[in-house]
Amino acid sequence: MNKPLPPAEELALIDRELAQLDSRRLYLLTRRDWLLRLLRSTGPAPAGVWGPPAGWVAPGTPAKESSAPSAQNVLLALGAVLLAVAALAFTLVSWGSLGIAGRSAVLAAVTAAALGAPVPLLRRGLRSTAESVAAVGLLLTALDAYALYAVALPDTDPLGYAAAATAVGAAAWAGYGLVLARRLPPLRIPVPAAVLAAQWSLPLAALAAQAGPLGLGWALLATAGLDAAFALRARALPATAAWSPAVWVPAGVLGAGALLIGAVRSWSADSAGGTPAPGALLLAVAALGVTVAWRAPRAWFAAFAGGLAAVVAFGGAARPGLDPGWAVVAHLLVALPLLAAVRAPWLPGPVRRGLSWAGALVAALAALAGWSAVAPALLARFGVLDEVWAVTTPAADPFWPGAAVPVVLLVTAGAAWWLSRALARPEPLVVAAVLGWSGLFTAPMLLGVPVAAVFAVQLAVTMGAGVLVLRSRARGVAVAAGICALAGAANVSLGALDGRVATFAVWGLLGAGCAVGAAYGPAPRWARSWAAVCAVGYATGVLVAVCAAVEAALSWWSLPVLAVPAAVAALGPRLGAVRVPAEVSAAAAGVPAVALAVAGRQAGILALVLALAGVICAGAAVRADRRRLGWAAGALFALATWVRLAEAGVTAPEAYTLPVTVPALAVGLLRRRKDPQCSSWTAYGPGLAATLLPSLLAAWGDPYWLRPLLLGLAALAVTLAGAHRRLQAPLLLGGAVLASVALHELAPYVVQVVGVLPRWLPPALAGLLLLAVGATYEKRLREARRLRDALGRLG
Repeated sequence: MNKPLPPAEELALIDRELAQLDSRRLYLLTRRDWLLRLLRSTGPAPAGVWGPPAGWVAPGTPAKESSAPSAQNVLLALGAVLLAVAALAFTLVSWGSLGIAGRSAVLAAVTAAALGAPVPLLRRGLRSTAESVAAVGLLLTALDAYALYAVALPDTDPLGYAAAATAVGAAAWAGYGLVLARRLPPLRIPVPAAVLAAQWSLPLAALAAQAGPLGLGWALLATAGLDAAFALRARALPATAAWSPAVWVPAGVLGAGALLIGAVRSWSADSAGGTPAPGALLLAVAALGVTVAWRAPRAWFAAFAGGLAAVVAFGGAARPGLDPGWAVVAHLLVALPLLAAVRAPWLPGPVRRGLSWAGALVAALAALAGWSAVAPALLARFGVLDEVWAVTTPAADPFWPGAAVPVVLLVTAGAAWWLSRALARPEPLVVAAVLGWSGLFTAPMLLGVPVAAVFAVQLAVTMGAGVLVLRSRARGVAVAAGICALAGAANVSLGALDGRVATFAVWGLLGAGCAVGAAYGPAPRWARSWAAVCAVGYATGVLVAVCAAVEAALSWWSLPVLAVPAAVAALGPRLGAVRVPAEVSAAAAGVPAVALAVAGRQAGILALVLALAGVICAGAAVRADRRRLGWAAGALFALATWVRLAEAGVTAPEAYTLPVTVPALAVGLLRRRKDPQCSSWTAYGPGLAATLLPSLLAAWGDPYWLRPLLLGLAALAVTLAGAHRRLQAPLLLGGAVLASVALHELAPYVVQVVGVLPRWLPPALAGLLLLAVGATYEKRLREARRLRDALGRLG
């Protein structure tokens, strides 16, 4: 038997059960309301849908500060903004209505309340509200500082007072946040606000003291150093650990500002006496950057900025006594030791990475600066095209003194080569090849040596690049050297057009070198192919130069040019792997041969050139793997014949089409014998159409009877041959042409008959025809299908 509970326990049990009943009743009422709304809006709810309405919270759940953190943050932010606006309005508008004591009492009371309110709020777990109130309190301290300046210190220097106020405010805000963080959950606003305010103290003090650009630079650097020290030590403090990474942003910005000020002052110094002061600032930037990178595991960017500052400091010290080109050389020589940090294992990783990247950036900028002088020197040779063989080689007009440019490029190339060996990677070696070629190729032009020496050096450099292409095992280096070789060959060939001897010497040597490269077996196939193409091009150019030198007529230039395609076609299989590119380039060389013949305006020579080109194609088509060239040979022979006929004044189209039709029909006949399944349209269609269609057009405009008669007889013979041999193309083409000729001949008589008949007769006959066709439609349709099937069975 159960023992009765004590009255106190029973009362507590009854209260709990009543609370549960109330909770259950509230839930059921809420669910009922939701179901009623659902039925009114969307009809009956689907089966299986059961659950509380969105946003419903069961009774008895502990109340939170807000159901949605985002909405809470918005409300708190709006409240803080409104309070800040009210405080500003009070300070700026209502301030004058109070006395000094009243002003001080109001601001002190409001500020103390705003700064003290976060303590009880944090103890009760209302952290977001505490953050908003603390933000208002910090703003009120700024208003206190402004009020103090406006009332008590109106004659004080604004910049000086602002510097002192930001320093005191930063210290007060930081102390406020750290004191609260000792016993309560840390606030996120006071310490960052203190850091932000501290950024302005020293720069404003430098401006107030009129310390000049260098003084401002030192203030920026000192602030950046304090930021870096704070970021390094802040990770051990709970109130600042979360904000430690963000402090690096102002530190980097201020350090970059100090670096920029030092660089501008160093590069703008007129004499050597003006460089020590900015140099000291730059060296301090370098020391700070390296120190930060040494202490912070991921701050390699600090060492990068420090390396750049050191380069500018030492390079700027030597700049006043040097020309612009040699000043670049000085900066480059200072930057080269930074690249050696790659092979300094005793340095921390961030320091090694930052210094090496700084050296690489300076070297890259120096190389680009060198190219700014190389490009005009190379482009200056396009002036030769204004007057070929005039012996007026345009001199380069570089921006720098001549000797500095090749020094920069060659030193940078050496650094890239060393970096490739140090890193065991091929990419820097590609850069070294390009820069080395640039320096060696343009050095004689920029140094002003004699023209013969310029061509000799550039030929040697170009051929050296070609040898590197043929012998290099690294594909990237080979490709870069190949591009350099092509660019050098094009540039020196362009410059050689200034004189006849130079043209023959340079083009001949380059052509011979390309021929040797094309025949070099161990070289990559793509390199040999390009060499073969260049060899064919130079051979063609030399032959054109010979014709120009002997002052032959322009139309006769094309005949020697055809010797290049003839030689390539004769060599044929002996060319080996470079056969295809050589033949393609030889075919391309035939195009200027024909163009020269056309430009000469002599039809006889043009016909001769076309015929010789056809002979070359026919000779190449003798080989089994070049049978397709027979079509090109036939086309060229036909073109040569047409040119001859046009020169003789022949206007009959049959004279032009029959020389094409007869060989085409012969080829089609051979094709049908070899392949009986070949369609007659493929075998005979082109040949028949080449003559029948132009002749039909001519017959329709011919007022005489002979052409239509001969064309009709030929079409009848073709139609009968097609019907006899059961060939579709001759039957249809011949029948269509025969019907067209008959219609053309009968058309005048039909017109006369139609003119005699009554006008009502044609519509009547048309109506009877339509009635007859409609009455026998199914039969006519079957007959049309049988005709289609019969034609389809023809060959």
